[in-house]
Amino acid sequence: VNSLFAQTDTAGRELPFKKGEKLTYVLSYTWGGINTDVGEGVVTLNYDNGVYNPVVKGYTYRFYDMFFTVREHFESHFDEKTLRPLKFYRNTLEGKYRMINNYTFNNDTYEINAVTKKKDYPEKDSILPGRQNTYDLVTLYFVSRTLDFSKVRIDEKQPISFAIDREIFDLYFVYKGKEVKKIPGMGTYRTMKFAVRLVAGEVFTGE
Repeated sequence: VNSLFAQTDTAGRELPFKKGEKLTYVLSYTWGGINTDVGEGVVTLNYDNGVYNPVVKGYTYRFYDMFFTVREHFESHFDEKTLRPLKFYRNTLEGKYRMINNYTFNNDTYEINAVTKKKDYPEKDSILPGRQNTYDLVTLYFVSRTLDFSKVRIDEKQPISFAIDREIFDLYFVYKGKEVKKIPGMGTYRTMKFAVRLVAGEVFTGE
């Protein structure tokens, strides 16, 4: 288990997020040297009785729906102190691809009860053998924000593990250091730079 993701007990530690937080990501695409905004991803963080409940919604703008329609709804519940996931929901439409996930996490055994439904196929109920550092994607996003990158060496592989659909993916990211980056229309920012290994499939090669 990677030490960065093993240290998830936050008792007495201030978290870098709080209830009511709302982040909007504008998604852009470059084609033929022209950069254009094609959609948005909105992350809203709810909280109730010791449990954080982030909701992520993504969509293409109406004009780009003519080419490729995307509608995403991701939702997680994770424990305030341990940051361990409790439940996860995914409802995805990407072109002709449709997928629904309903997960329940057992944080004693780290097993995941995964109920999935793809397109019009019958629903499938599976048990996935997770580990201490296996998360759903939304919880992983918030856990990553709590990590102390002053302890991470540049270009050193950092394992990550997440479950989606009926699989567990063991990938990694690489911290590339700090960079001052100019964002068109927004200004200049001090940023942290990462490279992430992708899941091999119909779109990506797995590099």
